[in-house]
Amino acid sequence: MRLRLLLLALGTFAVGTDSMVMAGILGLISRDLDVSVPTAGQMVTVFALAYALLAPVLASLTARWPRRQLLLTALTVFTAANALSALAPTYPLLLATRVLAAAGAALYTPTANAVATSLVPPERRGRALATVLGGMTVATALGVPLGTWIGRTDWRLTMWLVVALGAAALAGQALLLRELPGVRGARAAGGAQGAGAAAGLRERLTPLRDRQVVAATATTFLFFLAFNSVYIYIATAVRPATGGEAGRLSLVMLVMGIASVAGSWLGGRAVDHWGVRSVMLIGSAVTALAFLALPWLGRTMPGALLYALVTPVAGWSVAVALPHRLASLDPPNAPLLISLNSSALYLGMAAGGGAGSASIAVLGDRWFPLTATLLALLATATVLTTTRTPRTPATPAPSAPAHGRTTTEAGGR
Repeated sequence: MRLRLLLLALGTFAVGTDSMVMAGILGLISRDLDVSVPTAGQMVTVFALAYALLAPVLASLTARWPRRQLLLTALTVFTAANALSALAPTYPLLLATRVLAAAGAALYTPTANAVATSLVPPERRGRALATVLGGMTVATALGVPLGTWIGRTDWRLTMWLVVALGAAALAGQALLLRELPGVRGARAAGGAQGAGAAAGLRERLTPLRDRQVVAATATTFLFFLAFNSVYIYIATAVRPATGGEAGRLSLVMLVMGIASVAGSWLGGRAVDHWGVRSVMLIGSAVTALAFLALPWLGRTMPGALLYALVTPVAGWSVAVALPHRLASLDPPNAPLLISLNSSALYLGMAAGGGAGSASIAVLGDRWFPLTATLLALLATATVLTTTRTPRTPATPAPSAPAHGRTTTEAGGR
């Protein structure tokens, strides 16, 4: 079981490296393809937007596919797209390959998270999600620095690194992920045609009309909008502490990467122990306080390192709780619901750059994190008003776990 989760995490490690490493090689891409750095940077935005828009669509269209087939197809598309990125001779072609890579990633990550929740007992789902999401956090701590270093003379080498990671995940899962829990009605309804197929599509989209689903997705968007509006411009926020020195900034980023891994690991255990609602409330509130303190913490290296330690731990704990909450709302439709969480996450990433830039323009280099503070508090308020404190039943209910609502019982919707 542990090996299966680690194989799923290897795939998210490849996806996370691909989605975040571009920031470190934009200069090389701009010189090689003769475009400006801001133009090259649009690849990051295009990837995030394509992921956000395609995730729920692909999840709905492939809802009746066997999950093993989904994982292998997604990794094949993702790996092939990155190989095409490494070979792209022009910027427009490179941009097109980034959309294709985003499609593979958008199909893979929600499916991997949904599979992880189905491989373990209900009381261990938080830790299972943390393991798979841990691939993303390890990508921040290890994959991005490694990819940036490998591509320091030729950005195409970075793309080949991502291809190697995707191929390794594909091979491992093809060999070792033999039997996975199926999707509701996959085989029985697989032959529906015409009006029956349309009815099936409408049935699969039914969860999108659930207010709890909309509220949970909005929470994810608000939280990652707040988080990324600071993270993308962290070099600006801590410049008084680093003095613009690359070595000091690298130390801050290294601490943030390690703390992200710790936050994902701790978040999984916290969700299983205290429940989703508690983790989301505490984590988002602590993150808001960290943003509020950053204008002062960013003045000195000890303060910057304290911020780099606290914020990712709290933030990635929330990141584990968010898909767990959505999956618990309608377990049979977990892939679709987790794809919505992924869409909201990547929309937050895409919008975070613009929000941070606008905040810097209005508030200045020192005070721009205050905007993130307000957004994080808004996310906290959304959790507070759209989730319930779990009730302890007066008498035991032995059959309750069979209905799949364990997250609600453990920590509120």
